[in-house]
Amino acid sequence: MRLLNVVGARPQFVKLAPVCRAIEAYNGRNPATPVDNVILHTGQHYDPGLSDVFFEELEIPRPNVALGVGSGSHGQQTARMLDGIEQLLLKDKLDAVVVYGDTNSTIAAALAAVKLHIPVVHVEAGLRSFNRRMPEEINRIATDHVSDLLLAPTPTAVRNLEAERLSSRTKFTGDVMLDAIHFNREIAKRRSSIMDRFELSGVDYAVATVHRAENTDGPRLQQVMDALARVASDGLTIVLPLHPRTSNKLKTDLPQWRPPQNLRIVEPLGYLDMLRLVDGAKLVLTDSGGLQKEAFFLGKPCVTLRDETEWVETVEGGGNIVVGVDVAAILNAVGHWRDKIATGSADFSSGIRSGFGDGAAADHTIKAIVEFLQTSRDGAATLNG
Repeated sequence: MRLLNVVGARPQFVKLAPVCRAIEAYNGRNPATPVDNVILHTGQHYDPGLSDVFFEELEIPRPNVALGVGSGSHGQQTARMLDGIEQLLLKDKLDAVVVYGDTNSTIAAALAAVKLHIPVVHVEAGLRSFNRRMPEEINRIATDHVSDLLLAPTPTAVRNLEAERLSSRTKFTGDVMLDAIHFNREIAKRRSSIMDRFELSGVDYAVATVHRAENTDGPRLQQVMDALARVASDGLTIVLPLHPRTSNKLKTDLPQWRPPQNLRIVEPLGYLDMLRLVDGAKLVLTDSGGLQKEAFFLGKPCVTLRDETEWVETVEGGGNIVVGVDVAAILNAVGHWRDKIATGSADFSSGIRSGFGDGAAADHTIKAIVEFLQTSRDGAATLNG
């Protein structure tokens, strides 16, 4: 079986790593019928700090194909991906295309494959923020409805797919990002030197990230940055690895804005450094979906700088407050967490188990894909016979 795994952005690299390990383990158990793992990197994240370093740190096999599409509008970027992926699919025989999450890489690969009648598997299917102004929401919905196998990370995702009459294509696997945390947490403690490099040992600090278009395009950026500055000025150091999109917007839209001393703006970080940084933090402020989960898995309280979240399990599990970008609301949420969880660490294990599975999602993913393809082949053989 030849699988094409399509990735292009940081969260997708993190999800791909445990799937690659699960493929290796499966092949070790089934040497006569191995899975051939073909990796395509679209180049949606083209900065080395957001791309190359993740392949190295997570020990992901180097991509068989790198499209290098780079930046551009949604239409330009998706069109270049569609063209490149379609060319590969036309010349290389593949049994299924596996897509991850909700990026332009996800929808481009799904559309290219389904139009060539190649089965599409969607890892992290069924997420809904119910905010159709988010490009990611459109990508999720469209990908789910053209995919042949929907691998849902949470019970809520399963219910969302059932509501859209997609239950016959749906399997609950749990979240592969939980697998990644389990595998890499201790490795990060051993290998990352970020606590020493940033002189954070013994320092109470928070980690912040801001990158979504809804927060960087328009007036919300001013609100977010002012809120972070207020939190830092009130005595809590903030480490802000700055996404290239946000860095560019600060220069063009807020050229007069300057961070206070306790707001440390740093370059994008590799996965292990970021994991170690969050693991040592008192709390997290973010508009990232992946970081909301990583904070929850690591027992770190989170303040989500959005008006809604697709990861409702982190809220229901008591580890996340969704506040939008109102400065007062952000300050109140930070104060709430500092009072409630003074140590900066909590036990969210019950919510993790009920919401995100058993930590073996990658194994469940490969099993589901193999069973789906075998069933499809058996059905085709019966029809042809």
